[in-house]
Amino acid sequence: MNQSRAGAIKVWSPQLQWEKRDDGCYVIWRVDPLGPHPDKITERMVHWATVDPDRIWMAERDDAGGWRKLAYGEALRQIRALGQLFLDHGLSADHPVLILSDNSIAHALVALAAQYVGVPSAAIAPAYATHVGDFGKLADIAGQVTPGLVFADDVTPFAAAIEAVFAPSVPLLFCRNAPSASRPMIGWDEALATPPGPAVDEAYAAVGPDTVAKFLFTSGTTGSPKAVIQTQRMLCSNQEMVADCYAFLRDDPPIVVDWAPWNHTASGNKVFNMVIYNGGTFYIDKGRPTPAAIGETIANLKEVSPTWFFNVPAGYEMLIAAMRKDDQLRESFFRNLKFMLYAGAGMAQHTWDDLMALSEQTLGYRVFLGTGLGATETSPFALFCTEPQDAPGNIGIPSQGITLKLVPFEEKFELRLKGPNVTPGYWRNPALTAAAFDEEGFYRIGDAVRFAVPDDPTAGFFFDGRTAENFKLQTGTWVAVGKLRAQLVDQFGGLIRDAVITAPDREDLGALVIPFLPALRPLVPGGDQMSDAELLARPEVRAALADKLKAHAKAATGSASRVVRIMIMTEPPRFDRGEVTDKGSINQRAVLSHRKDLVEALYEGGPDVIGVK
Repeated sequence: MNQSRAGAIKVWSPQLQWEKRDDGCYVIWRVDPLGPHPDKITERMVHWATVDPDRIWMAERDDAGGWRKLAYGEALRQIRALGQLFLDHGLSADHPVLILSDNSIAHALVALAAQYVGVPSAAIAPAYATHVGDFGKLADIAGQVTPGLVFADDVTPFAAAIEAVFAPSVPLLFCRNAPSASRPMIGWDEALATPPGPAVDEAYAAVGPDTVAKFLFTSGTTGSPKAVIQTQRMLCSNQEMVADCYAFLRDDPPIVVDWAPWNHTASGNKVFNMVIYNGGTFYIDKGRPTPAAIGETIANLKEVSPTWFFNVPAGYEMLIAAMRKDDQLRESFFRNLKFMLYAGAGMAQHTWDDLMALSEQTLGYRVFLGTGLGATETSPFALFCTEPQDAPGNIGIPSQGITLKLVPFEEKFELRLKGPNVTPGYWRNPALTAAAFDEEGFYRIGDAVRFAVPDDPTAGFFFDGRTAENFKLQTGTWVAVGKLRAQLVDQFGGLIRDAVITAPDREDLGALVIPFLPALRPLVPGGDQMSDAELLARPEVRAALADKLKAHAKAATGSASRVVRIMIMTEPPRFDRGEVTDKGSINQRAVLSHRKDLVEALYEGGPDVIGVK
C-alpha cells in the first residue's frame, strides 16, 4: 500500500533479487512470480460481457456533442459479427486488417474482432496516409504486411492514400464518406448485420498465446517503419504485470479519458487493454496536447472525472495552465483521480511541483504521479516506480516476470530485457530480429539507465538517454544527451517544450529549442494576439530565453553539460521525416539529420542565435 503524502492506493509489493557478474553486468529479477492470466485478451471482453453486459465499455462524442456509449454486451455482439465478416473475406496473419483511423469505437471494434478470430490488425499512424503526395512509408508498410482488408472510419482524409497504395482488389470497410466504388466496399451497418456462425466460435477457440494479435509499427526514423509482432502472450502477460503494479484496479475498474493514439503501444496496448482487463470504461478524447486542440480535452475532463490518467508532460503543462484559471476543471479532474502517469518525454520539476500543489489544493493530499519505461517491443509495460518521489524521472523496477540485464556502457548501463511480454521479433524480417537480441536472448531496448542509488536496484533507475543519441565533442568528451536534454528543458522553466542537443565533433554544445508558446505569450504585451512568428521575434522573448540560457550555463559543471548557444526551431518537427511521433516525442537523431542547415547556422552565429560566452 502506497500512502505517504499521496492518497492511499493499493500497488504491488515487489520482491527483487539480483547478481553482479565479474564483467560488471547486473542481472535483476523479481522473485514474486507473474500471476495467472488468460490466453487471449478477448477472454476478458467475453468475461465482462457475461457478468455485467450493461457496463459501459467505451464512449465517444457524437455529432451533437453528447457521449455515444457502448456496453460490453453489445460490443461483444458486434465483435462477433465483424469476426464473421473477416473470416468470410479470408483474412489471416498473411493478409491482416489494416486500420486507417483516429481512435474511435469502430476502430476498437475492428481491432478486437480481428483478434477474436485470430486475425492480426495493424493500426497505422494517420499521418502516413494524409501527407499529400508522399505515401512512401504507407506503401512500405503495406508491402510488409500485405493487408487483405482496409478499414477507415471516415474515408475522406485517407481516400487519396487508399487509391494510391492498395490494389483495387483489397476491400474497404468504412463508416462514413465512402468514395466512388473503385474496389469492393463494405458499409458499417452491413458489416454489423453479418450473422456469426460456428466458424467464429471455432476460430475463437483456436486463438492461443502464440497467435499474432496485431502488428505495431515503430516510428521509422531512418528507412521504413518496422512491423513489431504482438502476440496474445505478450499482451496478456503484460496486462497481468499492469494489474499487479496498479493493484487498486482489481477493485476499482478504471475510468479513463485518453487521447493517445492506438497505433502506439502506450495507449493502443497498455491503456486500451487495461480497461478491458479490469472492466473499466474508456472515454475517447479527440483533443491533443497542442494549443489548438487542448480545448476539447479540457471540455471532456470537465464532464468526466477520470480515476487513472495519462499524458505527456506538454499536455500536463497545458492542463495546469487551464486549471489555474478554471476551478470547475480542476475540481472535476481531481475529483476521483487516484493515479497520474506521464511518459513520452522527461517531465520538468516545475510541472511535477505544480501538479502536486494543485492536487493538494483540491483534495488535501497528493495524487500519485509516476512513470516507467517500456517499448513497442515490450508490450510496453516493463519497469515502473510506485515509491513516492519528490522529483520526476525515476522509472522504477522491473515488473513481475521480467529480468533486466544492465551492461556497462560509457560510464552508465545499457538496459536489456527478457520476459513473456517481449516480442518474438519483426514480421518477415529475420535479420532485424536476430540483431535485436543478445547472445543470452535479452532484448536490446536501446536505452541507457543509471542507478537512483548506486548499486541498489530496489531504489529504481533513471533513464539516461538513448544509447544511439550520445556523441563526443571535439575534445573526445562523451555527451549524455538524454540527461542533458531533460536538465535543459527543466532549467528553462516551461519556456521550451523540448530541445535537440547539438552536435557531434563540435567545440561546444548548442541546442535547437522547441518553444512552448502558451508560456511565452504572457511575456509580451498583446502576445495573445500575435502570430507565432511575431511572438518569437520579440525582444522580450529572446531576452527571457537568454536569461535562462545564462543560468543554465552558469550551473553547468563542464563542457559536456553546458549548452552555450540556442536557436528557436520555428518550423515544428515533422512526423513524415520521423522527427516526432504522433505522441509528440522528439527524435534527436532524425532532427539532426534533417536540419543540418540549422545546425550550421547555429554554429556560424547570426541574429537568430542566442548565446552566452
